[in-house]
Amino acid sequence: MDNKNRDLHIIFFPFLANGHIIPCIDLARVFSSRGLKVTIVTTHLNVPLISRTIGKAKINIRTIKFPSPEETGLPEGCENSESALAPDKFIKFMKSTLLLREPLEHVLEQEQPDCLVADMFFPWSTDSAAKFNIPRIVFHGLGFFPLCVLACTRQYKPQDKVSSYTEPFLIPNLPGEITLTKMQLPQLPQHDKVFTKLLEESNESELKSFGVIANTFYELEPVYADHYRNELGRKAWHLGPVSLCKRDSEEKACRGREATIDEHECLKWLQSKEPNSVVYVCFGSMTVFKDAQLKEIAIGLEASEVPFIWVVKKDGKSKRTEGEKPEWLPEGFEERIEESGKGLIIRGWAPQVMILDHESVGGFVTHCGWNSTLEGVSAGLPMVTWPMYGEQFYNAKFLSDIVKIGVGVGVQTWIGMGGGEPVKKDVVEKAVKRIMVGDEAEEMRNRAKEFGRMARRAVEVGGSSYNDFNSLIEDLRSHAQ
Repeated sequence: MDNKNRDLHIIFFPFLANGHIIPCIDLARVFSSRGLKVTIVTTHLNVPLISRTIGKAKINIRTIKFPSPEETGLPEGCENSESALAPDKFIKFMKSTLLLREPLEHVLEQEQPDCLVADMFFPWSTDSAAKFNIPRIVFHGLGFFPLCVLACTRQYKPQDKVSSYTEPFLIPNLPGEITLTKMQLPQLPQHDKVFTKLLEESNESELKSFGVIANTFYELEPVYADHYRNELGRKAWHLGPVSLCKRDSEEKACRGREATIDEHECLKWLQSKEPNSVVYVCFGSMTVFKDAQLKEIAIGLEASEVPFIWVVKKDGKSKRTEGEKPEWLPEGFEERIEESGKGLIIRGWAPQVMILDHESVGGFVTHCGWNSTLEGVSAGLPMVTWPMYGEQFYNAKFLSDIVKIGVGVGVQTWIGMGGGEPVKKDVVEKAVKRIMVGDEAEEMRNRAKEFGRMARRAVEVGGSSYNDFNSLIEDLRSHAQ
């Protein structure tokens, strides 16, 4: 089949945020590995990240110009959501993506691809593709469970029928008796009509699109895969986990931004540890904790006595005198963990998939973004769930209540990217011990490792995701006839 695919050309248009770009490039690599011609469309300043993540795959890049500061109200060089974390900036950033429509249409006109795979945050791209009689497929980068929760809360609005933010409600027409509170739902700014409209249109354009690609595998969530397609009537293909697209160790280390730790130094540290003994702690590229919370995490990790790798966003203070310690570090903390070999702090970007896949790693403390969630599942790891924003509370519920490989830290409130409600050191310590030490941890790890094996089988020849890719190609060919 792969040789027959060479005449198909697919254009990918990821949203300009690391957490959207990386899975989209992983997905593009899957298409490329199956013999399709693949082109990524992005803006100039996102090219280095994309090129590193493409690795050795044969994928073309077409650049379009990001709107000027005069048009957007953003500073020069703000072309990725990582540079727009403040709420007012983020709304401007989201609105500025509306101005990418004309440049994208210009590329579509020139390239005449067979399909456009565009991020959910580009709702207008369904109409753009239709202009040139090209099917548009939506890529959320999510699995079926969060997609089902999003669809059911949008359609039935159970959150409008409760009297307070803390009162639990059952999500209608969703298997598994899933309850949430209003505090766990995305809190969207209502004052900006353009931004609100953009989010509403993202749902409408999905319904009008050719279908949805889910970053998941059937065996992980069969009930919700069937529910999304059969009960909710959505056309969808599961092609994940896309992070398992074939990569050698050098490509794994290069995926995403340039790591702030040398790959060999990191591997050397991991290789000095026993199998399943290390907990990896990372809260994604968008979360910024306050100093007080970082201190609680540090004390909790040390008290757990579990070896750890902890990824911390670079300290906010722009200038430090040489040797000056960040204020949040407990007295003597770095010296103690270095001397004992108990911990490794990575400031900035880490080669996450490479670390999670290492045999020494036995658990993962995560913010529950779907990328991290599925990367943890693929690596066969039990997880401590610490959700904060987006659909992360749904993903946390999925890990703890549905697949039963997650332990929560008790956060209940959707706060946004500012680090959420405070979690005390003893809670951090207990949660880490629960996934790393004792019978419960062993049971969870065994369950998680089985999911990891299923994930790998799904993307191999004849696996569920491999076969669903064939179905997608057949659907595209039928559409073209």
